[in-house]
Amino acid sequence: MKETVVSANSFDARSTLRVGDESYEIFRLDKVEGSARLPYSLKVLLENLLRTEDGANITADHIRALGSWDSQAQPSQEIQFTPARVIMQDFTGVPCVVDLATMREAVKELGGDPAKINPLAPAELVIDHSVIADKFGTKDAFGQNVELEYGRNKERYQFLRWGQTAFDEFKVVPPGTGIVHQVNIEHLARTVMVRNGQAYPDTLVGTDSHTTMVNGLGVLGWGVGGIEAEAAMLGQPVSMLIPRVVGFKLTGELPAGTTATDLVLTITEMLRKHGVVGKFVEFYGEGVAATSLANRATIGNMSPEFGSTAAIFPIDGETLNYLKLTGRSEQQVALVEAYAKEQGLWLDPAAEPDFSEKLELDLSTVVPSIAGPKRPQDRIVLAEAKAQFERDVLNYVATADEAGEESFPASDAPAAANGVPSNPVTVTAPDGTTYTIDHGAVTVAAITSCTNTSNPYVMVAAALVAKKAVEKGLTRKPWVKTTLAPGSKVVTDYFDKAGLTPYLDKVGFNLVGYGCTTCIGNSGPLPEEVSKAVNDHDLAVTSVLSGNRNFEGRINPDVKMNYLASPPLVVAYALAGSMKVDITRDALGTDTEGNPVFLKDIWPSEAEVNDVVANAIGEDMFNKSYQDVFAGDAQWQALPIPTGNTFEWDAESTYVRKPPYFEGMQMEPAPVADITGARVLAKLGDSVTTDHISPAGAIKADTPAGKYLTEHGVERRDFNSYGSRRGNHEVMIRGTFANIRLRNQIAPGTEGGFTRDFTKTDAPVSFIYDASQNYQAAGIPLVVLAGKEYGSGSSRDWAAKGTALLGVKAVIAESYERIHRSNLIGMGVLPLQFPEGASAESLGLTGEETFSFTGVTELNEGRTPRTVKVTTDTGVEFDAVVRIDTPGEADYYRNGGIMQYVLRSLIRK
Repeated sequence: MKETVVSANSFDARSTLRVGDESYEIFRLDKVEGSARLPYSLKVLLENLLRTEDGANITADHIRALGSWDSQAQPSQEIQFTPARVIMQDFTGVPCVVDLATMREAVKELGGDPAKINPLAPAELVIDHSVIADKFGTKDAFGQNVELEYGRNKERYQFLRWGQTAFDEFKVVPPGTGIVHQVNIEHLARTVMVRNGQAYPDTLVGTDSHTTMVNGLGVLGWGVGGIEAEAAMLGQPVSMLIPRVVGFKLTGELPAGTTATDLVLTITEMLRKHGVVGKFVEFYGEGVAATSLANRATIGNMSPEFGSTAAIFPIDGETLNYLKLTGRSEQQVALVEAYAKEQGLWLDPAAEPDFSEKLELDLSTVVPSIAGPKRPQDRIVLAEAKAQFERDVLNYVATADEAGEESFPASDAPAAANGVPSNPVTVTAPDGTTYTIDHGAVTVAAITSCTNTSNPYVMVAAALVAKKAVEKGLTRKPWVKTTLAPGSKVVTDYFDKAGLTPYLDKVGFNLVGYGCTTCIGNSGPLPEEVSKAVNDHDLAVTSVLSGNRNFEGRINPDVKMNYLASPPLVVAYALAGSMKVDITRDALGTDTEGNPVFLKDIWPSEAEVNDVVANAIGEDMFNKSYQDVFAGDAQWQALPIPTGNTFEWDAESTYVRKPPYFEGMQMEPAPVADITGARVLAKLGDSVTTDHISPAGAIKADTPAGKYLTEHGVERRDFNSYGSRRGNHEVMIRGTFANIRLRNQIAPGTEGGFTRDFTKTDAPVSFIYDASQNYQAAGIPLVVLAGKEYGSGSSRDWAAKGTALLGVKAVIAESYERIHRSNLIGMGVLPLQFPEGASAESLGLTGEETFSFTGVTELNEGRTPRTVKVTTDTGVEFDAVVRIDTPGEADYYRNGGIMQYVLRSLIRK
């Protein structure tokens, strides 16, 4: 058990709350002057400080600063936030446990006690990222995919089972159970935490950016990199600045025919346009009460898509109803209500808290929408989707000639009217039937991602669309890969109870697994004949998915254009088969009598959806699904595991290897040094995401990672994905900056992991990994140049780990997304920013220069320089802004990274 922090209690806030027969120690917010006017999210932070006040890291001055928060000021006051728990998914969780196991050995080597490396806060990991939708469209697809999953991931799963036994406070939800964020809201989230006699707001950090889904339950939490999560597990508070809080007022109600997905795409567009990176977003107003918990969770889930740290809803009666529905105990529900009301955390729909900025949305103005073809914030009104596709497709099939004018490849010569490119290709299916596909063909239609599968209203709507389609004689087009991957078994239960499963099966949406699948790129291969046609004829085909991300190269390597849509629209597009079909006006197909069938003919009414939800979903389903959630099936329980509190590394393993982070580490860190003679490893444009940087997706045989696996005796069919091999740093280094859509501007004309190697006289184009090895052998430090929003997207710790292990010492970008900037510091990489209004282009930087950075050594004196001087051998000079934003981050950087800092701190205790 975690030791209770004894608060200094400077504000005499310690009190008792009695609920039924139980009494709890609480820390009263009303003891701090100014607390009543604070937004909900800052009240949660205030309670956190009151309870953990130790007079050193957290002082009365910090508490007063939060109580007297100036909503209009720019963030400047650092505080230490101690999350109540940590949540992980397996892709990011495996390297976390690898690092903890390695830290145990490092502590031992430095003369410390390995047992000190143990989670001090509850840490829960849900295995949801490993199942791949290889098999689809058959009743046994689920069983086959699970079998493949265990075959591919046995070593990883054995390692996680060892971790479950070796570390206290660490629990694992086994494969085939659900998606982490849906399992979190349906079962793991407490809303109000009870621990060692204290009651306090449930808070968390998670190793997935969509951790914010739990914000819909009034739980403050957000995504961090794995390295930050490890520190939180080991008792380190999260260093942060008191943020600006954007109030988002909701009024009215959603009109008939719209869904939570339409709402969240509208909010995403609004907030991304407004600019909320690094801020909290908080929803308030009369419209909040009219927003179901499921819709709140969908909105919270998309927080990373609009860039905010969190997107939270206060606690109210809707929260309690959801807690009851999902099987929380009567005492827990009563505690949540009593605590929220006692502490001023209960929603008052008429209240106007003090916010830094305000936006407003009348829910009645929301219209059916999708987003794409490559960013979640690029919302398209559904009625305009066909026309927008016809404009966007020109970016995927056209080429630019030297004059800058667009021309189409010869294969596109037979163009359709209005200049829309067309290249119809006849495909022969395995059964001998033929069909024609063209640019815009929907080749993947996936009901995927907890974003929407946690929402019974949109899931039931999708099933009813399927039912009505079957009754009309419609089915999916033969080239569409259709998959259903819910975020928990509860979805299957209510589909079965409502009698809707057979209809989903008949249109091809058979269960393929309980995991993220298509949303994270685990869509599996397209049918061989479709893939061949797409690649042989360079077709710009599409995917439609109910996910939260549609970045380039993410969904499937054969698919160039990706669209986010609600589950019922995913079914509709599977029936239509093409983005060239205007599904609001054109027929989706013909019925058994040859009559055209339109979307309006198979779209369910709100009453129909509500009736199924009311009659098919009950508390008993949640109790059944989660009654023994950590035990796993016979296959999980039969996995052989090593024993002992330090891991027995297998030298032959290609999945789990001991990383090099602590090799040669001393108790005292070496002084920070200036960087001289650095070369550019990559020069990148705007909106380079962590998907572009971090290894993700399939491993190709002709890449450095593929060659490594081949050299280690792994057959190509067993390569698996980068995500599944995150416990092997050798694979991951080789896959960093290797995304198939990454364009490195110092290697023009290439896509993927290429650069120029300036250790060679003619600076040839080479793989980034190979060039990095040559640079490191020559003792040459590396730098990355980037544009705006560098590192946006998922909280991928390997985007930072890989960058560091490639020898990159500094990144200079125009702007950063929060998590990646923090992760770079956590790995000892210096994040710098071009001067306001400047960029690599405006400064005339080509990427061929040699760079030097001076002024970094000021950190050795306990100060963080505001800027450092950057000079090049071509005479360019400028002052780069140092993006080490807090004293805590400065400590991490001085120690060479967050893990080294924590390790030294624990040994000194």
